[in-house]
Amino acid sequence: MVKLTYIGHSAFVVSDGNNIIAIDPFITGNPTATIKAADINPNFIVLTHAHGDHLGDTVELAKSNDATVIAVNELAIYLGTKGLKYHPLHIGGEFQFPFGSVKLTIAHHSSVNEEGVYMGPPAGAIINIGGKKIYHTGDTGLFSDMQLIGEISQPDVMLVPIGDNFTMGIEDAVKSVQFVKPKLAIPMHYNTFPVILADPNEFVTKVKANNFNSRVMEFGETIEI
Repeated sequence: MVKLTYIGHSAFVVSDGNNIIAIDPFITGNPTATIKAADINPNFIVLTHAHGDHLGDTVELAKSNDATVIAVNELAIYLGTKGLKYHPLHIGGEFQFPFGSVKLTIAHHSSVNEEGVYMGPPAGAIINIGGKKIYHTGDTGLFSDMQLIGEISQPDVMLVPIGDNFTMGIEDAVKSVQFVKPKLAIPMHYNTFPVILADPNEFVTKVKANNFNSRVMEFGETIEI
């Protein structure tokens, strides 16, 4: 049984009952988060890029839980200098872990740390756990290769940004679902800050009008996938 919890923004927790994976764990300072960082105990952390609203509580969570951080090579090595356990990957690369596998994909965005230092390219991540595939697109604009990602990976769940300004807006996000063809599309990266206000129900309605399944996850909600 795989459970998916939406913390808020682009932060999620995935668990198969034995392993807990935190994705882009921006919790402290996240106005949409209904929990504290100390409320989760991941043994793995998957990062899509180094911006503060995605890196979030990674250092503290990794240290307090002896968790392994999985990220693009440059970002992973940087976090290693902070004393964290890490596994470096790169775009197109996949690796087997105790829970399953992680494969990194293209994402069209940027990635620098808080000092403004380049941390490698941004990424999306396909997480295979408990026989389920979750495609977290990361922060990205729409790109046509999403069709190939969908064709090859056939994700059960797609986590897709809709907030516009820094990522896709609703119209492009709906198109991305048509490209990927997931079994379930869940909106993310919206309403955290005024500049990314969006209506997730509008996204869901438009996705369903194209004959794909979609739903809004409330902040703090857990579903079984």
